Amino acid sequence: MILVTGAAGHIGNVLVRELLADGCRVRALVLPGEDLKALEGLDVEIFEGDVLDPSTLEHAFDGVDYVFHLAGIISIMPGQDGLMRRVNVEGTKNIIHAAKKAHVKRMVHTSSIHALSRKWKGCIDECVPFDMHNAAGVYDRTKAEASLEVLKAVEEGLDAVIVCPTGVIGPYDYRGSEMGDLLRSFMRRKPHFMIDGAYDFVDVRDVSKGHILAAEKGLSGEVYILGGERLTIKAFRAMVQAANSIKTMAINIPAKLALFVAPIAEFFYKLFKKRPKFTTYSIKTLLSNSHISYKKAIHELGYQPRQLKETIKDTVEWLKMNQSKLQHGLRMTSVKPTV
Repeated sequence: MILVTGAAGHIGNVLVRELLADGCRVRALVLPGEDLKALEGLDVEIFEGDVLDPSTLEHAFDGVDYVFHLAGIISIMPGQDGLMRRVNVEGTKNIIHAAKKAHVKRMVHTSSIHALSRKWKGCIDECVPFDMHNAAGVYDRTKAEASLEVLKAVEEGLDAVIVCPTGVIGPYDYRGSEMGDLLRSFMRRKPHFMIDGAYDFVDVRDVSKGHILAAEKGLSGEVYILGGERLTIKAFRAMVQAANSIKTMAINIPAKLALFVAPIAEFFYKLFKKRPKFTTYSIKTLLSNSHISYKKAIHELGYQPRQLKETIKDTVEWLKMNQSKLQHGLRMTSVKPTV
C-alpha cells in the first residue's frame, strides 16, 4: 500500500494517477470535507485525516509500505505565517513520526526549489543548502525547515528521499495552482502587465514520475531537483498565447516600479478577497536566480522532463475542456492547501 498526503492537490492527484497506472494500491490522505474533484473516478482509497492530528495518521499508515508526503500550504501573500509553519513543519514532523512507527520502507518528501538558499551565485544544484532563515518569505523558510527535519530523521534511521520541484504547471490543475493561475491569465484576451524576469517551469506529469523514480532509485538522504525549462516570463506568455491562438498587448513595467506598487496591490487583493497576481514575493522570485540544474536526477534517477512547448499545449487544451468545471470549483484565495 502507498500513502499519498496532499493527494487532492495538483502534484498529488497526478502522482496518484501515475501510481494507479503502474498497478499500485493507493491510499489518499485528504482533509475532512476537502474538495475531491481531482480524485473523482480514480480507484483510490480515500482516508480522511490531518497531518496536524497524529491520532488520524496512526490509522492512515496501517499497512503502508511507501509514503509520498506532499501535503503543505503555499501562499504568496503575507499573513499566513502561523498556518504555514504548523502545516509545513509540524505536519512533516508528524508524518515522520508516523512513518517511523509504521516501519515504512521509504518516504519521499516533496520540498521545493524555494527551500534552497537564494543567495547562491551561479547555477543552482543540490549543493545549495536548505535555508531556514531565507529572507524571501515564510514559505521558503518552512519548506527548508521541514526538509532539514527529514534529513535529521534519515540520520536516525528513516529511509527517506527529498525532491525539489521548480515551477509546476500542467493538466489536472483542478484547484488553480499559483503557476496555473499565471498560465490561465495569459490565455485571456486582454492586455497583460509584464516585468523582466524568468523562471524554471516543469510539467506536473514529469514531477510525478520523478517522485516515483526517487522512491525506486533514489539514495536515502539525497536531494533531487526536478526541473524543466528556464523561460523568461515574456517567452512563457508568448508560448501560452500561441497555444491558445491569440495575441494581446503587453505593457512592460520596470521592476523597481512593480516592487513599489506590490504592497498596495497586496492590500487590495486581501481587501476584496481576490487571488493575487503581483506580490512582492512573486516579483522577487521572477527576478531571482533561475539558472537551475537537474543533472543529478537525470543521472541517478533516469529523470527526463518533456519540452515545455508540449506541456503548455496540453495544459491549454485541458483547461479549455474543463473550463465550466473549473469556473464552478476554483476558490478565490491566496492560500493553497497541498503542493
